Amino acid sequence: MPENPLNLPRGPVMIDVAGTRITDEERERLCDPLVGGVILFARNFTGSDQLAALTAEIRGLRDPALIIAVDHEGGRVQRFRTDGFTRLPAMRTLGQLWEHDHLHALDAARATGYVLAAELLAHGVDLSFTPVLDLDYGVSRAIGNRAFHRDAQVTATLAQALAAGMTEAGMGCVGKHFPGHGYVEADSHHEVPIDTRDFDTLWGEDIAPYRHRLGRQLAGVMPAHVIYPAADPSPEPAPAGFSAFWLRDVLRQRLGFKGVIFSDDLNMEGAKVAGDIVGRAKAAYAAGCDMLLVCNRPDLAAELLDRWAPLPDAESLARLAAVLPSRPRAPHLADSFALELHSPYLTAREQVVGIAEDVQTGPIMTASTIGDSSKT
Repeated sequence: MPENPLNLPRGPVMIDVAGTRITDEERERLCDPLVGGVILFARNFTGSDQLAALTAEIRGLRDPALIIAVDHEGGRVQRFRTDGFTRLPAMRTLGQLWEHDHLHALDAARATGYVLAAELLAHGVDLSFTPVLDLDYGVSRAIGNRAFHRDAQVTATLAQALAAGMTEAGMGCVGKHFPGHGYVEADSHHEVPIDTRDFDTLWGEDIAPYRHRLGRQLAGVMPAHVIYPAADPSPEPAPAGFSAFWLRDVLRQRLGFKGVIFSDDLNMEGAKVAGDIVGRAKAAYAAGCDMLLVCNRPDLAAELLDRWAPLPDAESLARLAAVLPSRPRAPHLADSFALELHSPYLTAREQVVGIAEDVQTGPIMTASTIGDSSKT
């Protein structure tokens, strides 16, 4: 680690690292002016002390520090599960709890958000790409029980409670996958999903959580690698993450979103319609993404950093500079030991541990009983 961190603004690319410590080659890549963040995965975690050391090493490379992010939603998408981390419920579990007791569900969602954020912050992680705002139509292989509910208003209400807990802990939240990934069966990790519904249907259903007051509280939004040919008036509609219609016209102008737009992973199958890695980056950046994720292919990350030379965008750079809170972290977030001495955290964690039991006391709702999965 350099004695003095490099003084560089955050660039528009977020990359990953291979293991539990950064290598010399990765250190050099992380100091590239185009890089602005790091996304972590389960492979980067073996324990509490190790993760804290890794994030401290990454943080010490640059000033302002790189954004350290992770997909840490709960349920099957939770990268860190042991040694300092509580097993979080899938969001559908909170939706099931809502059917039994609205107020208890909101309290459980807030506690889940607080625990999620507090544990990450205490280990040096800045941001989780959550909540999932996709609706639970009961068909999506990519989303499944990651969604709160079929009903847009219930989804927004529970997500806002989760976001309130995250904010209380000191972390912003990132809504995904705009304008909605829940209706299509295909998984954009492996296919190019196409949603054939018209704009008015999407506006009234899947976009509704972003039109809710929750939308003004999101620090970031991640668009879907889904094509919406009947809703996008462009001559050749592209996946939302490469579409100026969705990002500039709808998200920025119609919805007034002012936070950071993070692309989904540019190495997913749903992104490959935009060309090679440089073509994908150019298309996403031109469409309105502020930060571009390149995951699990260090060779392509290196190629992008070598070959791409975007013109600086002052507004985008300002959004990236402002995405993390400027105030210092609270003393109880200094490390996992300090967090264990913080009574609000212990109370929230006890609530989270009891959520599965709470759901079992009421009717268990399946996707088909939560809402009409054929409704468009």
